[in-house]
Amino acid sequence: MLAVLIAFPLSGQQALWGGEDIISPEIHPDNSVTFRLNAPKATTVQLTGDCVPTRKQETPFGTFDVPGTVNLVKNEKGIWEYTTPPLESELYSYSFLVDDLKINDPNNVYMIRDVASVTNVFITGGGQGDLYKVNRVPHGTVARRWYNSPTLGYDRRVTIYTPPGYEESTDNYPVLYLLHGMGGDEEAWIALGRTVQILDNLIAQGKAKPMIVVMTNGNVDQEAAPGESSLGFYKPTMQLPRTMQGSMEESFPEVITFIDSNYRTIRTKSGRAIAGLSMGGFHSLHISKQYPDSFDYIGLFSAAIRPDERVQSPIYDNFEEKLALQFEKKPALYWIAIGKTDFLYQANVEFRQLLDEKGYPYTYYENEEGHIWKNWRIYLSEFVPLLFQ
Repeated sequence: MLAVLIAFPLSGQQALWGGEDIISPEIHPDNSVTFRLNAPKATTVQLTGDCVPTRKQETPFGTFDVPGTVNLVKNEKGIWEYTTPPLESELYSYSFLVDDLKINDPNNVYMIRDVASVTNVFITGGGQGDLYKVNRVPHGTVARRWYNSPTLGYDRRVTIYTPPGYEESTDNYPVLYLLHGMGGDEEAWIALGRTVQILDNLIAQGKAKPMIVVMTNGNVDQEAAPGESSLGFYKPTMQLPRTMQGSMEESFPEVITFIDSNYRTIRTKSGRAIAGLSMGGFHSLHISKQYPDSFDYIGLFSAAIRPDERVQSPIYDNFEEKLALQFEKKPALYWIAIGKTDFLYQANVEFRQLLDEKGYPYTYYENEEGHIWKNWRIYLSEFVPLLFQ
């Protein structure tokens, strides 16, 4: 009976903690990574994610590079294994395909949601990925706050980062408004973008000014991120109403008013920046030209440029006239970044041609790859040190 009583809590703990003494992923000194899965009855096991070579896929939005697959090999113990070549320093996401069924790695508790997909993640160090780690530096604070939007007719949630020392200080701080892409929400830049880690590390290195970062929800039909609102638990989707029809831009001053009323901010154009990725870049472009006295720093990361021709909104009327007024007021920085294989690359080429024709000054950053979070994290880490100098 004593043996049974001892074994019972041990078995309970084993179930609680996963029950497998397997390391996966195992990151080696050269940044190669070994993945392992105990699946002795499986016929095939594959690895998919951004740590394996990509393949082309046609979508309604264009041609994308999407994760490919590689095969794991089963050893004599029924454990499947695969080791990558050395990887560059980055944050990576991955999943397993077991007989074509997509599953997460049961030996890795670290996961991130991207719209309706949940994948495991890991970070390789020695370079860019070190910015995405929690290092031994002073840390900022993250709050989820609710503000009222009279324009939209309900309360909405926003994520706010305040820099290290904000609570002890009496200083006023500049503000970066950071906007997500289609299908994202006010959690996207925190989880997938590693905003907190990037800001903490850049500020600690003296490469960025201490600043407040405000991450809004650009889906005006949502109160908050999926699972965080009165709608309860529902499956997230990319296709949400009114995402690029002017309502986000029209209601944005309410966010600024809330932040300026509740935080110690620099309440001038020189103390505000706005930037976003994809749909968030589209919103940043149109918000900044609609309110040309509000933002001195503008960042367009893989941005959509023009609205759909079927969309009718005064926000998008007189595009070139509003752009001219914005540049008459001499923004301190107009920063455009995109990858060479991004499906929005040509739209950005045409927009830059317009800026060149008009003689409007801007800074351009181009790199490899496409419409992916890897690029947007890089863009944020390049953009932030340029702000409020």
